Amino acid sequence: MSSDNHPIALSDALASFDALWSPRIVTRVNDYDVRVAKVEGEHLWHAHDDTDEFFLVLDGELHISLREPDGERTVRLPQGAVFTVPRGTEHKPYAPSGAAILMFEPTGTPTVGDRHDEIPDHVDSTTGHALDT
Repeated sequence: MSSDNHPIALSDALASFDALWSPRIVTRVNDYDVRVAKVEGEHLWHAHDDTDEFFLVLDGELHISLREPDGERTVRLPQGAVFTVPRGTEHKPYAPSGAAILMFEPTGTPTVGDRHDEIPDHVDSTTGHALDT
């Protein structure tokens, strides 16, 4: 992440890495990270016990399956859509055709949440990587 407080083009940030499900921190707002990620295929079922998780789809389409008190449902987020997963809600993001997303969550929040299924090899368990600019 750049510490010299210059504008960051999200297209440049996304072009700087190829890894899937491996977010890069583009900036911080108070105690929150703004992260971008390239995603394709399935993530894993997980939950963040103490924080909501905000998603903005920059490109492509993201699906998020949710396990809620009334049962399981899936939301589909086309490019430009935003969605917030409430804290404590088990969810599984997936992008059948690939997507680029922006997430907003407290600094130090692990990508696999506080509770999760076994982590597959293609998912990076991280609190976000610095952006190489």
